Amino acid sequence: MADEDNDGKPPAGGSGQGTGHGGPSSRKPTPGRPARPNPPGGGILMGRPFGVPVYVAPSWFLVAALITWVFGGQLERVLPELGGLRYLIALFFAVAFYASVLVHELAHTVAALRFKLPVRRIQLQFFGGVSEIEKESETPGREFVLAFVGPLFSLLLAGVFYAAMRAVEPGTVPGVLLAGLMVSNLLVAAFNLLPGLPLDGGRMLRAIVWKLSGKPMTGTVAAAWVGRALAVAVLIGLPLATHAGGLARGGVSGMDSLTDALLAAILAAIIWTGAGNSLRMARLRERLPELRARTLTRRAVPVETDTPLSEALRRANSAGARALVVVDGKGDPLSLVREAAIASVPEHRRPWVAVSTLAQDLKEGMRVPAELAGEDLLEWLRATPATEYLVVEDTGEIYGVLSTGDVERAFVAAMSNRPDARGART
Repeated sequence: MADEDNDGKPPAGGSGQGTGHGGPSSRKPTPGRPARPNPPGGGILMGRPFGVPVYVAPSWFLVAALITWVFGGQLERVLPELGGLRYLIALFFAVAFYASVLVHELAHTVAALRFKLPVRRIQLQFFGGVSEIEKESETPGREFVLAFVGPLFSLLLAGVFYAAMRAVEPGTVPGVLLAGLMVSNLLVAAFNLLPGLPLDGGRMLRAIVWKLSGKPMTGTVAAAWVGRALAVAVLIGLPLATHAGGLARGGVSGMDSLTDALLAAILAAIIWTGAGNSLRMARLRERLPELRARTLTRRAVPVETDTPLSEALRRANSAGARALVVVDGKGDPLSLVREAAIASVPEHRRPWVAVSTLAQDLKEGMRVPAELAGEDLLEWLRATPATEYLVVEDTGEIYGVLSTGDVERAFVAAMSNRPDARGART
């Protein structure tokens, strides 16, 4: 079962599988930061352990049904006297197994919170769990610990189930359930320790290469390519291994071969996609610090509420500005004139339209510190969605207006690693 932590997700918003970090970032807390909005639902909300929402995705029910059917068939061979009751027991096994996966994810979550890394949510889904950790580990040592605790707790759970299994009679319902949970947790630990992103073993490999090279991006590239090689190995090797095992037992059916090939293809696709997402997100995180509020801000001119739009635009053109800020008699900002609203007013009507009728009031979170950059800037904008923001100095002085359209263009330019419209590398 795949374990996913925060790869392939937008910065400060969580990701795909494993971890695709590009490099540590050191950020100072910014006074007046708006509260983060609640994360969008990822299924059925089951609770908030440690303050982190846990969701069960709809795909989990498909997997639970599949596990119930497969494990129920195994119970029929081991305990045929159970009859139809075996499927109820198999359903209990499916729930208990995913409870073990949740413990695995909670281990990642607790470690992340211990390192002051915010966790957006945990989601139980088709091939395991996702712990969406929003920030970058600051050191390779923390990255290694954060990745290792998940498989470690899966191994500890396997040991607990083994000890409990020794205390009950073999061949009974408790004995079979405990044996199944022991084996499944061993498989979860072993699979996640494979040394390729997006798996936990890939994050551990990344941490080691990061430590040796001193460059987190080097670690990510190495672990991502090992992950892609691992995906190819799973795609080819898993069907061959199960086919060879079936021949050793006296034969293998065509349906079993098709099932094994399908499972291998799904796992290989998950690993390959996760590795690619890790690489892309790492490259993006390298460039994010170059997204600065100060350099993206438009120059603005202050105008009073009753100023006609035509006069306000004349002043802006004279000053070489591209934005309007509505102020009171003392010069304190009240609202921002929306660019889209200006465009909607025909030119012949602009002398008769006051700027205040086209303005959006400044709400909490719409005053952006000029020094914000990178993930901090994106997180601030995400917490308070708007089309324009007032950019202010530490003293409260107006610096200008930041348009989300400008930020989006710079973000796309950063992803493509090309100069933006300003001619600067972003």
